[in-house]
Amino acid sequence: MRALDRKLLRDLRLLAGQVLTIAMVVASGVGGLLTTLSAVDALALARDRFYAQAHFADVFASVERAPVSLASSLRQVPGVADVQTTTAQVVRIGLPGSSDAVLGQLIGIDRRQPPRMNLVTLRGASPRQTSPWPGAVMDDGSWPVWVSEAFANARQLRPGARLTALINGRERQLQVRGVALSPEFIFAGLWGMPDQRGFGVFWIDQEALDAAYDMQGAFNRLALTLAPGADERAVIDELQRRLARYGGREVIARADQPSHAMLDNEIQEQKLLGTVLPGIFFAVAAFLLHVVISRLVATQREQIAALKALGYDNAAIAGHYLKLVSVIVLIGLLLGVALGDWLGAQLLGLYAEAFRFPEFPHRLAPPLVLGAAALTTLTALLGTLSAIAATVRLAPAEAMRPPAPGRYRRTLVERLGLSGLPTGVRMVLRHMERRPLRTGLSVAGVAAAVALVVLGHFFRDAIDFIVETQFRWVMRHDVAVWTLQPVPDRARLELLRLPGVRAAESTRLVPVTLIHGHRRQRSLLRGSAAWPELSRIVDVDQRQTRLSGDGLVLTDRLAAKLGLRVGDTVEVEVLEGRPRRLRLVLQATVRDMMGLNAYLERRALNRALGEDDLSGGFMLSLVPGSEPALLEATRHMPRVAGAFSKASMLRNMDEISARNIRIMSTVLSTFAAVIAFGVIYNNTRIALAERSWELASLRVLGFTRGEVSALLLGELALSVALALPLGFALGLGLVSGLTTALQSDQFLLPVVVQPRTYAWAALCIGAAAVASGWAVRRRVDRLDLVAALKTRE
Repeated sequence: MRALDRKLLRDLRLLAGQVLTIAMVVASGVGGLLTTLSAVDALALARDRFYAQAHFADVFASVERAPVSLASSLRQVPGVADVQTTTAQVVRIGLPGSSDAVLGQLIGIDRRQPPRMNLVTLRGASPRQTSPWPGAVMDDGSWPVWVSEAFANARQLRPGARLTALINGRERQLQVRGVALSPEFIFAGLWGMPDQRGFGVFWIDQEALDAAYDMQGAFNRLALTLAPGADERAVIDELQRRLARYGGREVIARADQPSHAMLDNEIQEQKLLGTVLPGIFFAVAAFLLHVVISRLVATQREQIAALKALGYDNAAIAGHYLKLVSVIVLIGLLLGVALGDWLGAQLLGLYAEAFRFPEFPHRLAPPLVLGAAALTTLTALLGTLSAIAATVRLAPAEAMRPPAPGRYRRTLVERLGLSGLPTGVRMVLRHMERRPLRTGLSVAGVAAAVALVVLGHFFRDAIDFIVETQFRWVMRHDVAVWTLQPVPDRARLELLRLPGVRAAESTRLVPVTLIHGHRRQRSLLRGSAAWPELSRIVDVDQRQTRLSGDGLVLTDRLAAKLGLRVGDTVEVEVLEGRPRRLRLVLQATVRDMMGLNAYLERRALNRALGEDDLSGGFMLSLVPGSEPALLEATRHMPRVAGAFSKASMLRNMDEISARNIRIMSTVLSTFAAVIAFGVIYNNTRIALAERSWELASLRVLGFTRGEVSALLLGELALSVALALPLGFALGLGLVSGLTTALQSDQFLLPVVVQPRTYAWAALCIGAAAVASGWAVRRRVDRLDLVAALKTRE
């Protein structure tokens, strides 16, 4: 074995603790990168395969009622390749032994003309067995249906299970014949969150559904595929024009289709997290490698000089240190690949609860692993290039001489007149001030670790804040009830007479397109009381916004997309009822966290629409314990389309969305804690290696082990004390930057860092400092005084 190789093995043995901690930092970066990006790859691959297999449509539209013959003329629109029509209705679902408020989306499947797009895949069937019909109405009057997989699993529905549906005011029996998936409902839920227990999709015989709603020879939903090279915007504009007379001007592209939009938003967020967070980890790893290698070179000056004097050229010596770095990053890479593979599979398991695909396999794509290896190599080069270059420039004669003694002078503390400090404290301060660059780098490294712990724990704070704001400050009602069509507001008095209802508040939702210049954006215009109490408008700072007069209030992100400022006039195209265009003045903007919303005082909205005092929904406050009776009473009200429980929504949020975010936050916090320990441990070990001669001298002069250890541990404690406030500020800056980057149409993450997060970060850093201090104290106790003193001769 070559001499340099033996030296490499000896260095690895002596630096075992530092090698392992740096490798763990590298593994955290690699693991984080592979975990997130492998999940992104799996989501994108499963989506693309399912879309291709099921012939997912490009454009979607809804109408009140249109003749089937219209489809032929729509096929003649330039850019349209195919048109498919069907009937769909939202109904209330009843489950045996349950009073839960459940909604169902009924979608008709034509037995005579099987679908050509948005094909439904029956679970348990062969991959090519798609879109047969569930079956005609059975002899006992029950309707056979297929049920969406998420709802069937949540409610434990198996083939043969029976439930009821309130179809056009009449209760019908449904019998489950199978569990199915559709590209239209990869993500199935209400209000931007998965709702597996309260929302199900049911595919049913279209002939029976048409008969129940008197829709024979008509349709209310259509989907289109576009010809290659078609102008999507032009096709949508033409469809809106042609469908206007049938009560349907809401035509959306695939990008705005709710399920696709939620899936695409999640993919984009994970791409961002998969690049930003591992990038921070790799930067810390590069910093640690630079510090370790540069200080290792400084402590091995004499060895390098001897090697050069014995004939080893610069390339051989540089190669030796590159081998040392390569071993460290290789260990980190192997650990990171194994960690990323395991965590990626776990993350995909969480995604499988929210997004449903026929196949959802996890795999580490070779290009992804190669990319992680390339980033790891780049990290090693960036971190060690300057340090290794210093070994090449080091002349043997210069290296043989010991370093020049430092310039000792009164410290800043002493110059300020605080000379009464203990001797040990003055020694620590003098040593730190004498090497400001090294001290600054050590403090910066610890501060970066603090910031990463704050960032990792931030997501837990954010989701807790969102849940508290939405369910305590915004949604102060217990049950929301909405009607099939807008009804006179006096219907609120009927609801007040139902069992357990303490208060009722009216609202109205109108689908609209907001237009300002060449910019357009779909939204829901919500009409509320001027100062609502049961469904309030609350911003990210938990301040309530008041509606007054005829002024419009928009989410600030929506106003920014439209290029609107307060006082500007916006054109509002109403997508409900007869064609109407309103002109409203933007009165204020609000930084709410969920969706792109538009608000107007309800009576002002009705006046603008030229209608009577109408409402389409009612927020109810209930006496505790009366919810089941209230939900049962609303089932027998023919004008009520559905009711939804806030408690059910909160349960769904906690079971899936909030839980998943908390799990991911825990993983990030663990990675950050590993990095924190790596930074502090390496700083302390390197300080011990550099000062072994000094500490041995003090021991010989009569200092006790505790007093000698206090010099090192005091420097560590002071560095941590300086780094904590700096790290808190840096962490808040990282949180602010990340929330800005993650901002989307669906969500706005609040910049919220709870005191417990700062306490947790301080606890992690403190624990890392104590563990590092304990390890260093053991080494000080075993310090060979003779060997240490000889190293300077």
